[in-house]
Parts: sequence; structure tokens; C-alpha cells
Amino acid sequence: MDIKEKIESFMIDMDIGFQEIDEDTWRIEDDLSQMDNIIVKISEPVIVFRVKVMSIPEENKECFYRKLLELNASDLLHGAYAIEGNNVVIVDTLQAENLDMNEFQATIESIGLALVEHYDVLCKA
Repeated sequence: MDIKEKIESFMIDMDIGFQEIDEDTWRIEDDLSQMDNIIVKISEPVIVFRVKVMSIPEENKECFYRKLLELNASDLLHGAYAIEGNNVVIVDTLQAENLDMNEFQATIESIGLALVEHYDVLCKA
């Protein structure tokens, strides 16, 4: 089984909705599990996970950036918060060569949990 087939089988086994964007990229669209708009992309030798969290606020940026760094250090199990243009994103990578269902699922669930738990905290920062 190639890496593309493996990733698709993981998402099917996890019973999450997804859409193929191109040959090596998918968008997870699963509103019920709070895992909406997560992009999964094969970029050998890694699999990249990315989701836009929010736009960077116009005010109190220093406090906001500090909160992002604190959440990176303490609460984000997989991946990290990053800045992409004017947006805050969560990004993570896994090795494609030895990708297994447990790490794939843990990454997706960790990102989903961070979106649920951190969004309000970041909006108030």
C-alpha cells in the first residue's frame, strides 16, 4: 500500500469526512468532531498537517504572541502554532516512511482538541 492509500484508509477508518483537493492533498471536513478544515499533504519525506486557527488580532499583539508561545510550550501535544501571512495556523509533520494509524490519529485529534480548547483563550489574549 502506498502512502496515499494509507492516509485515505486511516481517514476512512477514523470515520472522518474528507475531500481530496489534489493528488497528494486532502481537507478534513468533519464538523461533528471539531476537526474542520485540517489540510493533510504528502510532501515526501513527511506528511504535513495544517489548519488556519484565526487572523492575528489588530490590538494587543504582544500579549497574543506571548499566549501562543505559552500554548506551544504547555498545551499543544502535536505540532505548533505558527504565523502564516496574517493568520495563526497549527502545523505538524510526521514521517511518511513509517506512518502508522496511531500517530496519524493522535495528530488529527490533538489539532482538533487544540482548536476547541484554545480558540477562546486566544480570542481573549
